[in-house]
Amino acid sequence: MAAEAAGNDLVQVVVLLTAGVVAVPIFKRLGLGSILGYLGGGLLIGPFGLGFFSDSQAILHVAELGVVMFLFIIGLEMQPLRLWGLRREIFGLGILQVGLCSALLTCVGLATGFPIAVSFVAGAGFVLTSTAIVMQLLEESGDTATPKGQRMISILLLEDLAIVPLLALVAFLAPLDPNAAETAMRSRWIDVGIGLASILGLVIAGRYLLNPFFRILADSRAREVMTAAALLVVLGSALAMQLSGLSMAMGAFLAGVLLSESTFRHQLEADVEPFRGILLGLFFIAVGMSLDLSVVAANWRLVVFYVFAYMVVKAIGIYVVARILKSNHREALERAVVMAQGGEFAFVLYSSATAVGIIDGEANATLTAIIIISMVLTPLAITVLRYFTPKEEPSMEGIEVADGLTGSVLVIGFGRFGQIASQPLLLRGIDVSIIDNDVEMIQAAARFGFKVYYGDGTRLDILHAAGAGRANAVLICVDKGETAVRIAELMRHEYPLLPVLARSYDRGVSLQLINAGVDYQVRETFESALLFGQSTLVKLGVGETEAAEIIEDVRRRDHARFDEQLAGIDPVQAAGKLLKGNLPVPTPLSQPRRPGRALNEETAAVLEDAEKEPT
Repeated sequence: MAAEAAGNDLVQVVVLLTAGVVAVPIFKRLGLGSILGYLGGGLLIGPFGLGFFSDSQAILHVAELGVVMFLFIIGLEMQPLRLWGLRREIFGLGILQVGLCSALLTCVGLATGFPIAVSFVAGAGFVLTSTAIVMQLLEESGDTATPKGQRMISILLLEDLAIVPLLALVAFLAPLDPNAAETAMRSRWIDVGIGLASILGLVIAGRYLLNPFFRILADSRAREVMTAAALLVVLGSALAMQLSGLSMAMGAFLAGVLLSESTFRHQLEADVEPFRGILLGLFFIAVGMSLDLSVVAANWRLVVFYVFAYMVVKAIGIYVVARILKSNHREALERAVVMAQGGEFAFVLYSSATAVGIIDGEANATLTAIIIISMVLTPLAITVLRYFTPKEEPSMEGIEVADGLTGSVLVIGFGRFGQIASQPLLLRGIDVSIIDNDVEMIQAAARFGFKVYYGDGTRLDILHAAGAGRANAVLICVDKGETAVRIAELMRHEYPLLPVLARSYDRGVSLQLINAGVDYQVRETFESALLFGQSTLVKLGVGETEAAEIIEDVRRRDHARFDEQLAGIDPVQAAGKLLKGNLPVPTPLSQPRRPGRALNEETAAVLEDAEKEPT
């Protein structure tokens, strides 16, 4: 019997993993995102799909640990000073958005005939945006560290903190037994006091106990003990808050903030990260399982109406707040769509409201279905928004277009390479003209006193306007190899006698640049990597003279192999002959000549699939 039960448990684990592994790649391929994939996979295998699971709530309770660990990692990134720097966004923007949206959604309930307590609880639950969904979307789009991403995170933090007063309000709104009103009120005040005391206790423990605790464990040199301790801190903090009637996620977040300046911060993040990713995916799968299709079918008109009404009204409230606080239309619209759904903390609020008698079990199931459907619709809404919203064009304010430039040297591309390459020219007093097509980079360069003009070096008319015909040399410093080759080809055909020097990405691009006729090319990190290797040899005790000779030998062999590739010899065979000493060493290619021939078929094959040096 025990073996049979274990076998069933293993089947369920395999089904959960299969749902995520199969559904997520399919949904991402369709452009719908990983979150919708998890939700769809959970709905398919849940009680109202194929029926592999009958108790989705049990899995949801376990999967909530994914959200807990997610917030712990967010806390690790939020040092107290950084958190203090976001205080205006958290307590200004956050309170304004939560307050306005709560009022608007409460009005929706009142307008449709529900009592004020029920309307408030339903609306306040929907105001609590899904931290897991928004953070996942920000992470996938790379906006976590951007100003607009930081504003969303600040609002999420305020909403996580808001669960404390909301739970207290739910307790105060509960109908009281007239015979025990005084006792019940006293009990509620005691609960509030316990919650505040728990937060204070966690802060004190984190401030004075956690660092010495991890220092003792680190001295034991047992990696698995450190991993267990990281999990203990996260889960222990969450449990302490839960036993106090507060949010588990808030406890984990506070623990993360308290450890954010610890010397063990990066170790803790590395230990918790694998569990966070798996459990967060499991959370979304469990949310998909929890969608009770029988409740949706029985109340479909009510569910559809409130999903639409709540999402639209909340989005309007978010947009209005964003515009009042000077966000532009695009950012306000994006924030409104991303944060228009309800969240996982609504499940906690609705459960508490059911326990104290504000709403009944059927209302709880209906409200939960409304929240889940709104979570499902969010990735679809984001996809629609991105499809219909044109790509944001950077402002050209203060940017001058290249026209009639007369510099002795024309630099095309002013990234990290072009900035360094132009410095000796500027110090020598040489008149340098610089063009680039990255508006943000041009604006950043202007703040440091560099005059960079807007222009695309792959267009012949721009090269004319930028003064290529009047320059004494052209430096191609763009970061994309194919772009560099295209510019070099244009220069060879239009200005065949003008010296052209080019930055190359790797060996393959170098071969193409030489064939395009550049006078000099250098792989962008080749020489710096050789210098790095030489310094390493010296640190290991090799004499400086011997280290320099070894590096020169590496450079000589590389030049020899490079020449053989230009001649169409297989690079692997050339390298083998060099190592055996069977290949004559040619003159180093410090100034590659302009070959008057096209690459033959063998060399073309080398460019397609020969070695790519780890430059």
